[in-house]
Amino acid sequence: MTYRAPVSDHEFLLRHVVGFDRVAATERFSEATEDTVTAILTEAGKMCEEVMAPLQRNGDLHPARLENGVVRTSPGFAEGWKAIAEGGWIGISAPEEHGGMGLPVTLLTAVNEMMSGACLSLELAPLMSMGQIEALEAHASDALKELYLPKLISGEWSGTMNLTEPQAGSDVGALSSKAVDNGDGTYAISGQKIFISWGDNDFCGNVCHLVLARLPDGVPGTKGISLFLVPKYLPDDQGNPGKANSLKVVSLEHKMGLHGSPTCVMQYDGATGWLIGREHGGMAALFTMMNNARLGVGGQGVGAGEGDYEHAVA
Repeated sequence: MTYRAPVSDHEFLLRHVVGFDRVAATERFSEATEDTVTAILTEAGKMCEEVMAPLQRNGDLHPARLENGVVRTSPGFAEGWKAIAEGGWIGISAPEEHGGMGLPVTLLTAVNEMMSGACLSLELAPLMSMGQIEALEAHASDALKELYLPKLISGEWSGTMNLTEPQAGSDVGALSSKAVDNGDGTYAISGQKIFISWGDNDFCGNVCHLVLARLPDGVPGTKGISLFLVPKYLPDDQGNPGKANSLKVVSLEHKMGLHGSPTCVMQYDGATGWLIGREHGGMAALFTMMNNARLGVGGQGVGAGEGDYEHAVA
């Protein structure tokens, strides 16, 4: 299938419908000039057409699979992620002090729509990282921000969100995952999570999980839940991936579609994690990422619809 990125449509919407000029007129986004917006949309569209769209079929023909505990992604997805990362697309709206572009989320939304139309199963991976970046920027300690944000923004590492458990779906407060204070600034996280989008991959140096769990003094329900950052590999003194953490992918979910996106069952067995936000304030902190994802999923629907429409009339 040939995908045509609707660059001119997005330019029209930004200029004449959504009032992007008012956003660009603010001091914070003064660099989001018309020329900058056109250049970003044009380059993003080219990447979507030339790199991501050809991968769409690969995800269905050669789904992600689990081999000896390691997720093997669809052919070409590693190269697709590299193009997304090197193009700076993960950090469009991320803070400049950590390597992002610092541009409006409105512009990011347009880019995400095009990536979704080109290859939705791959686009889910940077979307997860984008949400985690926003959550860490809002709630993590300065030390964690300095270590994790540049690597997430650059695409060297990736991020995920772990809420759901077999007995805790829409009722997140029913979760049974536990966290115990190690007394050294870290926590031991134990439990199982399901439906974790891009819970692992074979193209990033580390996979960073935001995990909801309950401390021993946490009250029942959502008000007793805390949020923890739990990396696949524990960073060493230089901030590089070191010892493997006590977590693993148990299995991959079998889905109707999006076969190129590994949806994982994750097991944590006393894995080392760091508190994000305050104790028992996990839901409030994670909602930063969840709200980002909700906007992103809305854009995915529009983008996928565009791609499907193009395919139907081709």
